[in-house]
Amino acid sequence: MKPIGYWLNRTDKALTRYMNDMLEGVGLTRIAWQVLNVIHDTHPVADTEVRSALSANADVPTLTAVIDTVLVDGWATRPAPDRLSLTPDGRQRLTRVAERVDAFRKLSTTGISPDEYNTAVHVLERMTRNLESAAGTAPTP
Repeated sequence: MKPIGYWLNRTDKALTRYMNDMLEGVGLTRIAWQVLNVIHDTHPVADTEVRSALSANADVPTLTAVIDTVLVDGWATRPAPDRLSLTPDGRQRLTRVAERVDAFRKLSTTGISPDEYNTAVHVLERMTRNLESAAGTAPTP
């Protein structure tokens, strides 16, 4: 049996590759979709809050570039300096993208019961907190 690190890396690559391919047709990537969801859930939101919320997913230069891209592509706007909000068009487009993401989630959890999924998430969360605590790093939400 391969160790958990092998499967974590391979799963993350598979998730990213599949989502990037699926979202390419609407001009998004997995990380751009994640940025838009943070903006959607907390609008208006500061750039620093987006970067903080997604710090486990990408580095600051990548997140900054993605924020610039969603602004240029009309998904988001700046209602005030250093604040982000979805545009009305961006909100509508994100709602349509949600259908694709729902199909992706169903595909990725085929044959996995809700209890199995919850157990996997809880175990990974505990492992992460154990290691972050031992390393003296701040826990992530």
